[in-house]
Amino acid sequence: MKKVLAVLSISFIVYACGGSDNSNSTNSEATATTTETTAKSSYDPNRGEGKFSSENVVLGASVDPTMVASGEKIQSVKCNACHKLTDEKLVGPGWKGVTERRKPEWIMNFITNPDPMIDKDPQVQASLELCLVRMPNQGLNDDDARNLLEFMRKNDGVK
Repeated sequence: MKKVLAVLSISFIVYACGGSDNSNSTNSEATATTTETTAKSSYDPNRGEGKFSSENVVLGASVDPTMVASGEKIQSVKCNACHKLTDEKLVGPGWKGVTERRKPEWIMNFITNPDPMIDKDPQVQASLELCLVRMPNQGLNDDDARNLLEFMRKNDGVK
């Protein structure tokens, strides 16, 4: 009988001590959730996350043919396997109308910095649920991203 009581007492002590550790764990989880919520709430879905803004992405009224040609080359090497130029989904969403749905700075931030935007942007996350594949970071530089944006504008009918 003494052995049973000893086992029960030890079990109770272990359970009681474990309970306080769980509360610390719960507090840590709550803090992490609060931090994540704050990071998401500071995310600007119109600009995305990155160095591009409306001040440093300036578009002309018409497309630049040299930039379009460079953007087309990039598209054929880096983007064509996953994105169609129509609105049809391949691996990723089709590009038709993207420059009408998204601001230029958002597009350039996504091209050069996709990972944090995938993690924070609700519309990108919804698209990810449909496409099931994260866009990989293609390692494009700022000029490549700008040329690709110009090609997208041409694809959307900007003359």
